[in-house]
Amino acid sequence: MTTDRTMLITGATSGLGRELARQYSLQPGHLILHGRDPDKLTELIDDLSPARAHLDPVTADLGELAQVERLAQDVAGLTDHVSVLVNNAGVGQGRGDVRETSADGHELRLAVNHLAPFLLTMRLLPLLRAGAPSRVVNVASAAQTPVDFDDPQLVNEYTGSRAYAQSKFAMIAAGFRLAGQLPAGEVTVNSLHPATLMPTAMVEEGWGANVDKLATGVASTRHLIDSPRLNGVTGQYFFRTSPEEALPEAYEQDVQDQLWRLSEELTGLA
Repeated sequence: MTTDRTMLITGATSGLGRELARQYSLQPGHLILHGRDPDKLTELIDDLSPARAHLDPVTADLGELAQVERLAQDVAGLTDHVSVLVNNAGVGQGRGDVRETSADGHELRLAVNHLAPFLLTMRLLPLLRAGAPSRVVNVASAAQTPVDFDDPQLVNEYTGSRAYAQSKFAMIAAGFRLAGQLPAGEVTVNSLHPATLMPTAMVEEGWGANVDKLATGVASTRHLIDSPRLNGVTGQYFFRTSPEEALPEAYEQDVQDQLWRLSEELTGLA
């Protein structure tokens, strides 16, 4: 990390985010680390100290849009530019197919996995432009299912796996649309499936089994953050470190447009 590179990692207190924070703390630069629990953030900063990077903690519950707005404001108070935004925080499919809602009344997986990073990214666009060439890295999933625009909140026929897959589809498709709006030399937007069922608390709760090592997910995410081969590459979906095709519907303009309007409406950006 160069001395003037500023990186924001959401969901930095556990799993993939925590290991990314640990590795990037060993490099010079400015590392802004987000978490929901202030005590866990304090523990993280203590664990990473002494660090070569300058570390700043920021607290927000991404299940509440007002806190996402405040998070963007807090970041703007810490830096005049963002070089890399890693939208990593998320919730898995959970247990028991119990439909949950956010503080704003939105289906929880849609709220945390899509609406929060959507709103945060849009609010941070001025800082990302100021940090050009900058990168937005969306930690998504190979688990994808198209959004049901007749019932996007899954009031009917809810399952945790469907809610999770729909939220990750939304993250990817909205990323494609945003990438098409921004000059690739200014801000790139890419999404990835970092690894399959890594040993994290989210996976343990929702799936109870592991396939890939955490190191695989870290290396995949770092590829999107660091690789010079990806300079100017935008609007892509990666399976680990390889470019892959997302669901065909994610590339459809009408689907992207409907999703964008829905996202603006639900986040208050409309």
